[in-house]
Amino acid sequence: MTIIQAAVYGMIQGLTEFLPVSSSAHLALFPWLFGWKDPGLAFDVALHWGTLCGVVIYFWKDIRELAMGWLGSIGGRREQKNILPWQIILATIPGGLAGVALEKKAETIFRSPLLIALALGGLGILLYIADKKNTSRLPLTQLSWGKALSVGLSQALAIIPGVSRSGITITTGLFLNLDRDSAVRFSFLLSIPIILGAGLKKTGYLLHNVGSVVLWVGFATSALSGLAAIHFLLNFVKKRSFTPFAVYRILLALFILAWFSLNFR
Repeated sequence: MTIIQAAVYGMIQGLTEFLPVSSSAHLALFPWLFGWKDPGLAFDVALHWGTLCGVVIYFWKDIRELAMGWLGSIGGRREQKNILPWQIILATIPGGLAGVALEKKAETIFRSPLLIALALGGLGILLYIADKKNTSRLPLTQLSWGKALSVGLSQALAIIPGVSRSGITITTGLFLNLDRDSAVRFSFLLSIPIILGAGLKKTGYLLHNVGSVVLWVGFATSALSGLAAIHFLLNFVKKRSFTPFAVYRILLALFILAWFSLNFR
């Protein structure tokens, strides 16, 4: 893999990990469309550590407040800032279990172009519906245990390329009447433990290739593009809807189906 390819992969990972368009779908599609070789497991781990670095940097103050809130909860405080850390932990469990149970399928049979297209298009439609129906909007301070768990359960579906971890959690949050900013913010905070867990599980592969330049290029570009994507989306949803992302998902799904039908008659 060339340095340019590593930079492209890193940008794709960083941008699509946090925008609701599916990073796994784009990372699966690029080698398929352009004939690039699979970058390998070590590089995949480097990309995940890069996006983790990006989200931690952006939400450092929030993470510090969550840690203080968690400590306060141990002391018996029951304000929302003390409850939210536990809600994030609860919501992380379903996605973590799904990742462990279905990891092999996610890397093989779930990467079918047809399945990716169906997931992209289907969630694109759901995202559009959820965004349009969401009229009674609630802030993150009113997140209930049931809603937190529902978002966590939906995150388990992100094991399927094309679904998108951020896409499914944001869509579920909107269906549960969270306002756009709260749905996005909770999705991003929820990404921290799930990306950390995935990174730690496979760090051994990264350590054996720590001297590789392309790994560091992928890490850096995924971190920087992840930071940009987070900043962009949080500001975008303050004034606009998710319609452009829903339309993009549907158009990409149609493109995949058309390309597949033309090349595999």
